[in-house]
Amino acid sequence: MSMDVSVIDEILKEKGTGAEQAIPILQGIQARFRYLPIEALEYVCSHTEITPSQLFGVATFYSQFRLKPVGETIIKVCHGTACHVGGADTLTETLENQLGIPDKHTTPDMRYTLESVACVGCCSLAPVVVLGHDTLGKVTPRKISDALAAHMAADKGDQA
Repeated sequence: MSMDVSVIDEILKEKGTGAEQAIPILQGIQARFRYLPIEALEYVCSHTEITPSQLFGVATFYSQFRLKPVGETIIKVCHGTACHVGGADTLTETLENQLGIPDKHTTPDMRYTLESVACVGCCSLAPVVVLGHDTLGKVTPRKISDALAAHMAADKGDQA
């Protein structure tokens, strides 16, 4: 296993090893790796009371868990009713063009993941885009394009 299992050992020590701890264990792993690496899940099963079917059942049932790597910044475009009516499709297209990736994909440099979501719960701000930790409301294609450009510029400044 090429991954540092000491991180997983710390999570197991903190959360416990019983089957009832599957969700907190998965949350801890995902918080550390931004997704659930298969090696980590196999390690958990071999060092806890949780069976592979239980662990994978939980990991695939809840939409909060990811089995594939994601970018450092996740961009969520709300496609709920109010946002859809407000132009969510156009916002997604704008971001796809700017990032050079289709919806539900990650940029090759692993910086950004774009995903359409059913609802972010901010209907009064429709249309809404969540850019990392920032929720942007009343978004237009120009506004999201400018916000992403600013975010990318700040990212480049952080890397220098």
